[in-house]
Amino acid sequence: MMTDTPRHAGGRRIPLLPVDEARRRAVVVGIPEVMADLSVFRTLLHQPGAAAAINGMLHALLWKGTLNARLRELLIMRIGWTCGSVYEWTQHWTVALAVGVPPEDVLSVRDWPNHDGFDELDRAVLAATDESLTDGRISDATWAVCAGHLSEAQLVELVVAIGNWTLFARLLPSLDVPLEDGVAPWPPDGKEPPG
Repeated sequence: MMTDTPRHAGGRRIPLLPVDEARRRAVVVGIPEVMADLSVFRTLLHQPGAAAAINGMLHALLWKGTLNARLRELLIMRIGWTCGSVYEWTQHWTVALAVGVPPEDVLSVRDWPNHDGFDELDRAVLAATDESLTDGRISDATWAVCAGHLSEAQLVELVVAIGNWTLFARLLPSLDVPLEDGVAPWPPDGKEPPG
């Protein structure tokens, strides 16, 4: 079904909690105040238990994970692009740059097989991401390449990260989570995914 409303308009399904209320609810379930200020948590905190569970996964993957931050951000950006999740792409564009991923590499996840800047492991992680999205599992050939570079803990984390950010790519549009005020979608060139 086609709609005239831009995919990044947001906020039509679940109203954002006021920041003060989101912070109050966040404290009760152990979510940091900085997270409660984000539109995603101002939406999720309508169900504090679910918000706390999601925050726990983010904490484990973003702050306590063993997978290289570059690889994590490349797979997140690929999921955001492939799934058309404006919020995910926009938020993690900033995160990817902050952890040192060059802008040309971030943008190249849109057509990663044709980008010369990705090494064997980058390509294997992006292939694992695509295979997970299309087939529901990573192929043996792709797994073997990843396993040649990553520890068992990192392999588990890779699969969990793909699952986690696929969850986000699905829940953000379904909950119609808007970008934060003043944040422009799809930086830096405004090119949105097909479909």
